[in-house]
Amino acid sequence: MRTQNVDTSCGSLSGGNQQKMVVAREFSRPIKLLIAAQPTRGIDVGSIEFIHNQLVAKRDTGVAVLVVSSELDEIMGLSDRIAVMYKGQIIGIVPRTEATREGIGLLMAGIR
Repeated sequence: MRTQNVDTSCGSLSGGNQQKMVVAREFSRPIKLLIAAQPTRGIDVGSIEFIHNQLVAKRDTGVAVLVVSSELDEIMGLSDRIAVMYKGQIIGIVPRTEATREGIGLLMAGIR
């Protein structure tokens, strides 16, 4: 991310660059739990790959990572387990190795 100068405020950045700033801040400190809600919304493809790699790297170092996303491909690509909510309740938890788009879709529609 490039800005006009080091004094540029975060509030004057585009939405995608603001998202990158939040992600960078969270990845820069020691943590035990990372909750990533819509971590790649509004971000360019190159940055999406970087963020995905960083989430996996955090997981691999023992950080508990919870990804909340409306992007099914993102969830399928990052998760070890997928929990699906319907009407405010978790109606299913599926190991990634057993998850299919169709099965997750049915759960998303409230069909067990």
